[in-house]
Parts: sequence; C-alpha cells; structure tokens
Amino acid sequence: MSDDTRTAPAPHTMTSAAAQTAETQPAPAETLPASADTQPAPADRPLPSTPSTADALVWLGGDSFERQTLTVPTLEAGENLIRLTTATVCGSDRHTVAGHRPGACPSVLGHEGVGRVAATEGGLTVGDRVVFAVTSVCGSCANCRRGLSAKCAQVAKVGHESTASGWALSGTYASHIVLPRGVAVAVVQESVPDAVAATAGCAVATVMAVLDAAGDLTGRRVFVNGLGMLGLTAVAAAKSRGAAEVLAFDPAPDRGRLAEAAGADTLVTADLPTDVDVAIELSGAEAGVRVCLDALGIGGTAVLAGSVSPGPQVSVDPEHIVRGWRTITGVHNYEPHHLQQAVDLLAGDGADMPWEDILGGPIGLDDLPQEFARPTPGLRTVVDLR
Repeated sequence: MSDDTRTAPAPHTMTSAAAQTAETQPAPAETLPASADTQPAPADRPLPSTPSTADALVWLGGDSFERQTLTVPTLEAGENLIRLTTATVCGSDRHTVAGHRPGACPSVLGHEGVGRVAATEGGLTVGDRVVFAVTSVCGSCANCRRGLSAKCAQVAKVGHESTASGWALSGTYASHIVLPRGVAVAVVQESVPDAVAATAGCAVATVMAVLDAAGDLTGRRVFVNGLGMLGLTAVAAAKSRGAAEVLAFDPAPDRGRLAEAAGADTLVTADLPTDVDVAIELSGAEAGVRVCLDALGIGGTAVLAGSVSPGPQVSVDPEHIVRGWRTITGVHNYEPHHLQQAVDLLAGDGADMPWEDILGGPIGLDDLPQEFARPTPGLRTVVDLR
C-alpha cells in the first residue's frame, strides 16, 4: 500500500542534472527482465510517440480536480516516459482526497498503472509494455544499501508529488508519466490484461514483500485477516507458494466468497484461528492485529502490513513471544524484486483470481471526481486512459 508522505525533496528535477550531487543522485531505474514465457508484442503494433505535452487530471485539494495540459520535460539520464493505457484507483488515493491522509497539492494522483515506453534515456525499449514501482529511491543512503530502499532517505513517490516539485507528471491519472532513474520498471507479459497488470505496482508487489517477510510457506497454515485487494492477493499468492491451508477472515460476507474463489481453504467465522504458522494482517484494525498475534502457534510469524495510519496501541505479552519463539514484523511498500514477483504471479496462478468481481469500471479520466465521491462497485476501479 502506498501511504507514506514524502520524507525528503524530490530526488531530482526535470531541468537541471547539474544541480544534483553524487550523494543525492538517484540510482538508475532497475529494469526487471520479463519472464521466459513473455509473449512478443505484435510486429505491426505502432510505437508510442514522444509528445511535447501530456493530458492530466490535477487534484487541487478536497474534491476539486481540473484537467490540465502539462509539459513533457526533456528526459535526463536514466529517465523514462511511459504512455499510460490503464490505471486503477487505490484506497490510499481515496483517503487522500477524503482528507484522511496528507498529500501534495496540486498534484497528479494515482500510482497503479500500466503503459508502453514512449521515450527512454534509461535503457528500456520503446514500445515495451511495463509496470513500475511506487518509489523513486537514491540507491546510496544507509537504508538503500542495507536492502530497505522502500525507506530510502531521499524517497519520492509516484502519484504523491506536487506539480510544482519538478516532477509534475508523477501520477497515473494522466496520459503520460515520467519515471526518474530510481523507479524500478518491469516488462509485463502481453497475456496479462491491462486492468490486472495495473495492480502490480502497488497492491500485488506489496503482498510479495509481505510473503517474503513471512518466510517459506510450503506446507504451512497461513491466516489472512482483511480481504480487500491485498488480502485476496495474499490468499492466492500463499496458495501459489505451497501453503497447506489458507484461512481467511473479513467482516464483510461477500469478501468470503471472493476469498474462496481466490483459493482460501477455510473461512474464519465465529471460532478464531489458533496455532497458525503465519498470520498476515491487512485490515489495519486493532482487533485484526490482536487476532493475528493470538493466532500464532509455536514458531509462528505475524506480518503486519495494514496499519499504515495512527491507531490504538496493542499490548504484547513478551513472555508469550519469547517462550513460543514467535516473531512479529512489519512491511510497508516493497523492494524492486517484488515488482517482478508481482508480474510473475499475475501471469501465472494469479490469473485465476476472481478479477471480474475485483475490478470495477472502466471509467474515463473525467469520471474520476465522481468516482471519488461515489465509488463504483469493486475493490479496484479501472481507469481507461487510451
């Protein structure tokens, strides 16, 4: 989930590479290779053109939006211009517009999307169909060096930057997005529908990071609490990684049906789970955190990923943790390799998720203000940008 506020100025400007120092220059965009089963693009497909301007829906604060024409900057070393074809509406954008979390303003929101490379100074191939990470990272700070680039000291985020920041085309609610050097990019198999592929860059990649934190799932009992977009993906991904049993809970009855379609073995109802090997908390609710901690068996691991805003504190019995060799860890955002894992899941076992019920829309760019006011059914509303 993408719920950080910016912790530092944008790590580059679009106009002056000379203003950057060697210490703050973002790392080159990591171009993740496509899987071996990637289908080649049709030979007669027209390549995207390089425009001088882009069409964008700019958020002005509150429920106010405005269509604007923004200048496409001259790309600097390592940067890429993507012609977006589809975006999806993440819950964090809804929270921003509703005033539940801070956000740069004015800005182009949106951080889940898919498109084709229109121009590149970053070693990509024009015409490739790609998804991209939610973070632009420096690659050289202490957190980046230790493999925690999601917490980069110079982080800037897709869909979170002001149009006056030097990275105006940072969001997916636009015809084009500019990707700085520090944004990981992955090529997407042509077999994956646009609307499905768009979820890779936030929800699905975050789940991949959660499962990596949980460790080897082969033959293990896994409990997933909270069956939104991330929870349903976690169910499918846990089964794909060999979990012996996936238990799932959400207070909304219809989510249970979706969880079963995604591969859940057991729906938790009145009796709370016990003796699980892994508990994954994705709701952010205090009760959900408590249930996950209480559900852990000997040697169990709880991965908390839903608590991305302030909430009530949850007490922990240290003796229970110590004597039971239990582990509690947190995950927020993800590392570049998780983006490739997300693409691979969507092209493989994740293709069987109940996407017809998960996805809502499609809607157009002009429909987004209404969408934020009155959401359409579905866990991810699809925005058609073609």
